Amino acid sequence: MDNILDNLNQQQREAVEYINGPSLIIAGAGSGKTRVLTYKIAYLLQQGFHPQSILALTFTNKAAREMKERIAELIGWQYARYLWMGTFHAVFSRILRTEAEKIGFTANFTIFDSADSRNLIKTIIKQFLLDDKVYKPARVQAIISNAKNALISPQMYAANKELVEYDRRSKMPVVKDIYKEYNNRLKASNTMDFDDLLFHTNCLFRDHPEVLKNYQERFQFILVDEYQDTNFAQYLVVKQLADAHHRVCVVGDDAQSIYSFRGANIENILKFKEVYPESKLFKLEQNYRSTRNIVNAANSLIQQNSEQIKKTIYSENDEGERIEIAGAYSDFEEGVIVSNKIWDIRRDKNASYGDFVILYRTNAQSRIFEEALRKKNIPYRIYGGLSFYQRKEIKDVIAYFRMVVNPNDEEAFKRIINFPARGIGNTTMNKVLAAARLHNVSLWEIIGDSLSYNLDVNAGTARKLKDFRTLIESFIEQLHDLSAYELAVGIVKQSGIATEAYQDQTPEGMSRQENLQELLSGIHEFCETRKEEGAESVGLLDFLSEVSLLTDQDTDKEAGQEKVTMMTVHASKGLEFDNVFIVGLEEDLFPSAMAKDEYRGLEEERRLFYVAITRAREFCMITYARSRFRNGQINACNPSRFLRDIDTSYLNVSNGVLGGGFVFNKPETYESRTFGGGYGSSSKDNSEKTAYTSSVASAGSSSLPKAAPPKFVNTKIASPKISAGKNAGEVEVGAVIKHERFGIGKVTAVTGDPDSRKATVEFENSGVKQLLLKFARFDIVG
Repeated sequence: MDNILDNLNQQQREAVEYINGPSLIIAGAGSGKTRVLTYKIAYLLQQGFHPQSILALTFTNKAAREMKERIAELIGWQYARYLWMGTFHAVFSRILRTEAEKIGFTANFTIFDSADSRNLIKTIIKQFLLDDKVYKPARVQAIISNAKNALISPQMYAANKELVEYDRRSKMPVVKDIYKEYNNRLKASNTMDFDDLLFHTNCLFRDHPEVLKNYQERFQFILVDEYQDTNFAQYLVVKQLADAHHRVCVVGDDAQSIYSFRGANIENILKFKEVYPESKLFKLEQNYRSTRNIVNAANSLIQQNSEQIKKTIYSENDEGERIEIAGAYSDFEEGVIVSNKIWDIRRDKNASYGDFVILYRTNAQSRIFEEALRKKNIPYRIYGGLSFYQRKEIKDVIAYFRMVVNPNDEEAFKRIINFPARGIGNTTMNKVLAAARLHNVSLWEIIGDSLSYNLDVNAGTARKLKDFRTLIESFIEQLHDLSAYELAVGIVKQSGIATEAYQDQTPEGMSRQENLQELLSGIHEFCETRKEEGAESVGLLDFLSEVSLLTDQDTDKEAGQEKVTMMTVHASKGLEFDNVFIVGLEEDLFPSAMAKDEYRGLEEERRLFYVAITRAREFCMITYARSRFRNGQINACNPSRFLRDIDTSYLNVSNGVLGGGFVFNKPETYESRTFGGGYGSSSKDNSEKTAYTSSVASAGSSSLPKAAPPKFVNTKIASPKISAGKNAGEVEVGAVIKHERFGIGKVTAVTGDPDSRKATVEFENSGVKQLLLKFARFDIVG
């Protein structure tokens, strides 16, 4: 073992060898955290600890499996196999099965996944005769989950005046009763949901001290990975188990605490010393992953946070390239800049596509980059999620489009006949399908004349089918009169999709809203581009023809190829890549407008940016756009305040389109910054959120529904400034123009009559475009 420990650096070795009391290991990005945990467990075994006396808690099964395999390589599988090592939920379910009768369950209890839980809640809402458009099952599920993670039982919830008042203002006063009935139904069916595994373990130890004592004596040493991600329930059960001997070692990095929306509480790691005054602090500060410039840039950023454990991360790798900051005139040009840079690096360095990642703050941002990569035939994959056009909410809307263009499309019909819910269930659908098969006609034909086809449904159901057909027919009538964008907005609003989406204020619901907005933005951009290129009209069929190519999953020629990875920054934690592109660094996007109302939210956003930068081994580019199409119009964007936080000596600023008085490396104090005022935040929302979080703050439960969901998109399109359209004759060969989406370009040719005059423009990043001058939106700048 001494020889093995010689493979560790001095900081790592000291952290491994200390086993006489509580310890906190702050493991900076790329510092070998998993290596230290693995060696520490192996060292404990060598020092005489029995494998079954060691409890190691992780957040993923993958992490537990990898650590156990490494330990087996070091000291043998005969020892590793007996370790109590696994996720919190896996270990606690094992304990609960042994002690089930003490909490009113039997050992063969089953565990509900999220879908099971939501379905039960949906049944209860229906049973209570409540409006599921107000009591959205996903919304109620999130409230109950937050309560359980804060160890608030149904009885405690009903007795808490603040929680009850919050629900009343949210027009959901019956949540307390749903929670009570939900728990009763779980217990009656001998089932638990995921949150119960933490909740019931805490209750078991609280109510049965003899059981707690038994496990305290069994687990002589406790290790916790990613401690900054623990919630209140996880913190408390670890504390209870360690109270007898205080031999507990927690490993994590406060600078990478980014999951408060899941209930993670950064206070658990920041206040570890207060809970265990005799604890020792170890800092793993050498980064083995990244170049010195990347590490130093990340350090200068995170230093702006006030809530942190001070440390100095350093690297002994090559100095490396400076981080590139690239500004784009629009989100369209941002996509082009990134795809071009990937192409150039791959060519110049003979890099694999698998060496690249594009990181964004929200899933909705992927569309721009998907399309930019496709145009250059660069293969990509969406990590931890579906391709933009394969996401359920997008496929649902596209199915409506397909029905309008071709009402005989059976698959589209089946997808949307009861979405949003209109009371047409599986029984009715099966009857429609049977009638269509019997008479050899389409489903559309059947619902158009249900009497002639002897469709066996009652009058109420027949009326619902007729209403659905009337709705689709109303869209068909507008097919040739409205542009693809105008009709798309009408479909999303009049079908009820907008109402459905904007009543769900859970994190998942907010993501779906952003994706719907992004789809409409893409359709608008498609129409405007076609119009500038001279198309007289751009209909829904034109857009569907384009989308069918973008969503074609027949990629045999790409099979086995390395692909550019695309993911949210949250999903990237724990991963690393040679080349990292962090996109959308704009105010109200990154940092999110939802996080600007208080400093803790802003500091978490900065930690999220820190995580993004530290994924890079060799090269990092950060991009932002000066305009982005959102909420039905083109919006001017300001570069993110976080760009000012990075020391300029580690930056290479190119394509600078700053404006707005933006100055790099001019940090502001918290007192001088303006929080709030952005999209999605208001004093009312904040006060209501405070009323809820005051009771569950200890659990870090920030993923809470808002009482007043925002209205759907403003469908009015703002008229952009058109400088050249009124005097297109002024545009001459050699002129330099600034286009609102394509950026800076030089006119290389002008052709056509005055009324149909076109300009060929070679843009710096977007390539050669042909613009119909009477519609094109640009300024002549040279």
